Amino acid sequence: MNARELLEQSPVMPVIVIQDIDTAVDLARALVDGGVRSLEITLRSDAALEAIRLISQAVPEALVGVGTVRSARQLESAINAGARFGVSPGFTPDIARAARQTGIPFLPGVATATEAMLAADEGCTAQKLFPAQAVGGTALLKALYGPLPDIVFCPTGGINAANARSYLDLPNVKCVGGSWLTPEAAVAGRQWGAITELARQACAL
Repeated sequence: MNARELLEQSPVMPVIVIQDIDTAVDLARALVDGGVRSLEITLRSDAALEAIRLISQAVPEALVGVGTVRSARQLESAINAGARFGVSPGFTPDIARAARQTGIPFLPGVATATEAMLAADEGCTAQKLFPAQAVGGTALLKALYGPLPDIVFCPTGGINAANARSYLDLPNVKCVGGSWLTPEAAVAGRQWGAITELARQACAL
């Protein structure tokens, strides 16, 4: 699977912060039950790597990836834990090179046309626009499509159930990233049925 194929797995890629490791597997199952298979577990908590390891073992139908990757060493550690793709908030040649050497799908974060072109030069033509709403949202993506029609995006940052459709309607957007599929209160309360329903709604987009 390449990065473009990864983006086509579902319209929404949940951006997940695991605070309580005991919720990781049940949360993953709830999302998969709703049709969302690509799960970005961000390195924003101490539980992240263990969550990737547990989910990859217990929920094999999930495509577990690592987010908030800021170094080649972080990417290597996540792959060793079972991550099958990587996502970064930005772009550096070192991370892109490390991702290319591992062969896993990788989405570098970009915010400008220059960054998008630099990432494409490193072989990354599927990218994460971040922070999407803050840097121009759908207007920026429409502007980028003319000169850079070969680059596709997963916009993340400020995306929610209300505005996701406006992004997904664009020809250079293959999916969106967002945290609304895993509300903190629902995860803490172990409301797995509610999360499965949010996943179903996301797939209907």
